[in-house]
Parts: sequence; structure tokens; C-alpha cells
Amino acid sequence: MREFLYSEIANVHGMQNLPDDPDLAVAAGQRLCEDLLEPLQATFGRISIRSAYRSFTVNAFGNAYFHSCASNERNRARHIWDQRSADGGMGAMATIVVPWLVDHIDSGGK
Repeated sequence: MREFLYSEIANVHGMQNLPDDPDLAVAAGQRLCEDLLEPLQATFGRISIRSAYRSFTVNAFGNAYFHSCASNERNRARHIWDQRSADGGMGAMATIVVPWLVDHIDSGGK
């Protein structure tokens, strides 16, 4: 969870990036790991997390000042793991780097 909570925006601007509803954030993150990230890692080796969980406050700040984050309404149940989407859905997303792909891009995957 430590990797998921890391936020450059939060660190640079002295903000906390912690969920208001830790149980929902953990449940959403667990599904992300079990359903997507762990199978990717089993196939391609170690993956790197670039961006994952964002608190409501950090996401709003990123949207307002850097335009690098979608609106809070759009990011609920996406980067904002501890809030459900407008239709009640639970979700989590992460931006990742797959070093294996980077290493093999010039060889066409060979």
C-alpha cells in the first residue's frame, strides 16, 4: 500500500495522501492487485507504480493547479479509491511501468 499512497504532488506541496475510508480503499486496491497487477507481474516480472491512489484533496489540487488529474467527479472509483462512483461502483486504477516491455520494445517483443 505504501507504493500506492506515494504522491509527488502531495510530497512537494506538504499534503497528506491518505484515504478517508481506508476499508474501501483497501478493498478496491486488493481487487486491482489480484485481478490485474499480480497477473501482469507474474507474466512480465516486476512492475513499477507510477501513480495510483489519490485522496480527494490531492486529486482536486492536481486538477486545479497542474491539470494532470481528472476532476474529482471523474476520478471517483478510479484514482480516488476511497469514494464510489456516481453509480455506486467500487474501483481503483494505477498508472504503471512494465520494465520488460521497455526492454523489449526495440526487439519487437522477442
